[in-house]
This record gives sequence, structure tokens and C-alpha cells, in this order.
Amino acid sequence: MAIKFPLGIDSFEEVRDGHYYYVDKTEFLKDLLGRQFKATLITRPRRFGKTLTMSMLQDFFDINRKSAVHFAGLKISEDAVLCDKWMNQRPVVFLTFKSVEGASFKNAYEMFEILISELYRKFSFLEKSKKLDEIDQELFKRLKSRAGDFGEIKNSLYTLTRMLYTHYEKKVILLFDEYDVPLANASENHYYKEMMELIRALLGKAVKTNEYLEFAVMTGCLRIAKESLFTGINNFVTDSIIGDRFNECIGFTDEEVEQLLKDAGFSEHMHEVKTWYDGYHFGDVNVYCPWDVLNYVSALQENPKSQPQNYWGSTSHNGIIYQFISREGLDVNSKFEKLLDGGCITEEITDELTYDTINSSEKNLWSLLYLTGYLTTAAEQSKVPNRNFATLQIPNEEVKSIFKTAIVDWFQESMQLMDRKPLFDALWNGNTETAAAIISDILFDTISFHDYKESYYHAFIAGIFSGAGYIVESNREEGNGRSDVVIKDRKNRRAIIIEVKHSDNEKRMANDCEEALRQIEQQKYRKSIERGYKTVLAYGIAFYKKECKMKRYQNRDKNK
Repeated sequence: MAIKFPLGIDSFEEVRDGHYYYVDKTEFLKDLLGRQFKATLITRPRRFGKTLTMSMLQDFFDINRKSAVHFAGLKISEDAVLCDKWMNQRPVVFLTFKSVEGASFKNAYEMFEILISELYRKFSFLEKSKKLDEIDQELFKRLKSRAGDFGEIKNSLYTLTRMLYTHYEKKVILLFDEYDVPLANASENHYYKEMMELIRALLGKAVKTNEYLEFAVMTGCLRIAKESLFTGINNFVTDSIIGDRFNECIGFTDEEVEQLLKDAGFSEHMHEVKTWYDGYHFGDVNVYCPWDVLNYVSALQENPKSQPQNYWGSTSHNGIIYQFISREGLDVNSKFEKLLDGGCITEEITDELTYDTINSSEKNLWSLLYLTGYLTTAAEQSKVPNRNFATLQIPNEEVKSIFKTAIVDWFQESMQLMDRKPLFDALWNGNTETAAAIISDILFDTISFHDYKESYYHAFIAGIFSGAGYIVESNREEGNGRSDVVIKDRKNRRAIIIEVKHSDNEKRMANDCEEALRQIEQQKYRKSIERGYKTVLAYGIAFYKKECKMKRYQNRDKNK
């Protein structure tokens, strides 16, 4: 019988009631309670299980639930003293900021009003609580019905904790998921200052000066400096992937993945899972992305011949890579080529960023790629004497595929912006020396991958002509005996045939060009061009690393 995996389900209660497969992370409760921090911020990349973990906390602590059945058989249930003291013993406010976005602050603020209104609706019983006076009851009604003013919205979380404490006579636990999403959206849409003011007031008072608070836990992708958001909180800690707390609580460990595959009957796929979805290092713990592992094993249940693929990329903000490599003034191409070739780079890293300063330096951009899961620390990190620097590498094949896609998109857009007329003129006029020099210049400014294999250069040539008004036919992948690239200019009834070769060294480039031309002749590629084209040019092109050499097929009669 196939295992039910909770794909797209981030409610702990639903996972347990629905008998979905659950990797037991409940020991996080013991770790969290043992540290007794007033406020804890945990930052991890997306799709690593932050929301499900927060939902588990809510289910465990919430005084309005009876959760013993959900935790039966899990590790935390073995600690009877802790469960008696904490399970379903505190009022809990759980709020996720995932939905707060908008092209303007006005639109985003409306989303906040809706969010607060829906939160208050969950506690509608307070509206008639005999322990609240009439003023509080009226205030509750206003916030519930979206009639609260700006000041009341900024104080709404503090107000709710005060009311809950008054009603239950117990301090409140606050859980905030994806707290930095509104700030990320605000930065992208240029209202960061206004959103920071709102978030600082909303969370600051609820966490910093709240005598009704038991403790607060927040999750996000990036750490916003305490001085920017929570000034004055003495017992506040942040745990990022650089830190040494809670590292096994979010994400799957080797042992957990091995057990999952064993339970599902796919232990023989451990190598593929490790190659594609492992490689992250949170502190000194090796971690897999849960979203990827669950999706792949689920796919194997549907079809045992399924191959690993990119699941994380479709859910994450992959524009981060594109923005980095397309930014002017940064010379990072060689670093990306080294990473794509399986190598490492050593860069200065900080885990204390603000969205309004992310693009202010190359250090911040490398830090962003690291903290959001696109890069991870390498084994060589132990050799770096300065703890402000990290040796970085691409964690796995999945993320490498995301980098390659972003680079292809960047190259294609770069070609659209580039004046390619001199290159096209040189090719149509048979000027091989000029064309080869221009292509070498383009290649020098391009991020290469595939270790300069022939398939890379084939795609590179096709990309140069893409979107330029020509018909571009690329046949390498099809293996149909046709030339690598064919460019057709129907308007002027002319065409170009290109055969690409990858040379082992610079001295072989001329011979490889000749070999390409012999192939064009022997395979009669020019005859494959349909009738009606008056001029058919053919070129043999050889590449060695960043250099291009080109020769032209001299016989212009395509029928010979």
C-alpha cells in the first residue's frame, strides 16, 4: 500500500488526522522550552518545513485544543512531565504573513487589515467575554470588522495578547510564520520604509514590551537586524543556517531520509536522492530539502522509473540568481563558472541583512544566495580561519539546474539588448575572421557551464540568433542527421548552416573547423534546405574554452 505524503499540507493537525507520513520533529519542543528565550527567530530557506513546524507548536500548546492523540507515539510523548506542564496549557496566536503583498503600501496594508480581521474572528468568543470590559469589546469588534484605525492595527497583536491573558489568566504564546515576506515584497515594490514602520510597531510591541507574553517564535528566510526591528529586547536570539541551534529541527537528516525510503520501499534510490536533494549544511548538520524528497518519493510511487527533477525551483524566488548575474558593476562570471564546474569560492558572509540593503554590496548578494539555499558551505569550510568568511558551493544537482536555467534566461535577454548587426553582417558576408572575433567577445562575457562540452557551444550559437527575426532550427538533441544549427532568413531567401565542434586544445581548432566542413559536405546538409533559398552559407566552427575559430564552406551551390 502506497504511503500518503503531505504534499502541500502544512497543518500538523491535518497531517496527523489524515494519517500522512510524518518525520518526527517533536523533540524541537523540548529543545525550545529548555532554552527559555523570550523571542526566537529561526531563518531557513523556503520549502524546508518551517510552516509545518510552527503548526506543530500551535497544536501542542494551544489551550483550545485536545492534542494528545496527535502526539501519541511521537518522541515528545515520552516526556510525560513536559507534556503535562505544556500540552494545551497556553493561549496561542499563530499568524502567517505569506499572503501580505501588494504593488503599493495601500494594497499591502489592506491585506494586513484582512489578516488581522481573520485572526480576530478565530477568537470571536472574546467579544462576549465577561472578563473584558465594554471598551475592549468594542475595540475587538472594530478590529474584527476591519474598522480599526492605523494605530489600532499597529497595536492589534499586543491588544489580542492582553485580551487573551485577561480571559484565560495565562500568558500567551505568539507564533509568526514567514515574518519577512511583507518586507521582501515592500522592497521589491519600493515601499520598504512604510512597511518597516508597520512591522516594527506590530511585532515590536507584541514581543518587546508585552507583559502578557510567555514567549514568541518567528520564522522567515532572512534575519532582519534586531536593532532595526526589535530594539531593546534583551532575551532575543536568532538561529540562521550559520548558527548551532535547532539544526535538525527543520529539514531532513540522512537517517530520516534513509528511513523514509525504506518505509516506502525505495532504498535503492538513496544515491539519486542524495545527489539531487542533499548537500545543505545547517551548522554542522547535513540536511535535505523535505519538499524535494517527498515529491520525488511520491513520484516513484506513481512510476518506479521516475527520474529526479527540479521541485524546489518552481516554488522559490529564482529571480535572486538572475538579478545577481545581470547586475552591472559586478565581475562574478568566473566565480559562477567555478561553482557550476563543481568548485568552491570563499566569500565574506553575513546573516544579518535588511531587504533595503541586499543589493548594496557583493558580500550581501553572496550572503543572500547562501541564506536562501542556493549555496551552502563546503567541506573546505573548516580550513577558513576567519569566521566571517565561508567556502561556498552549489549544494546539489537540483540547484545546479536552477542556476543553469537562470543563466540561459540571462544570456537570452542579454542577446536581445545587444547590437548583433555587426555579427550578422559578418556572417551573411562570409567574413569569418570578424564573426569569430565577435563570437569570442560574447563568449568571454558569458557564464559558461557543462564544462565547455560541445552541447554547450551548440546551445550558445543557437542563443545568439534567437529573437533576432530569423528562423532558428537546432537539431543536436534530436540526433536526426542534420546540422547543429540552421538559420533561415525567409525575407531575403538566404540561410546559414553551422556545424559546431569542441576542440581539445587551441592547436586543434583549425583542424576541427575542417572536420566540421567535411561533415557538412559528406552528410549533404545543404541539400536539406528547402528550395527557394537563393543563398546558403555553411560554416564550421571550433571552440576551445572562450575562443572561437571559424571557416566557411566555399562552394555556394547547395545542389552540389
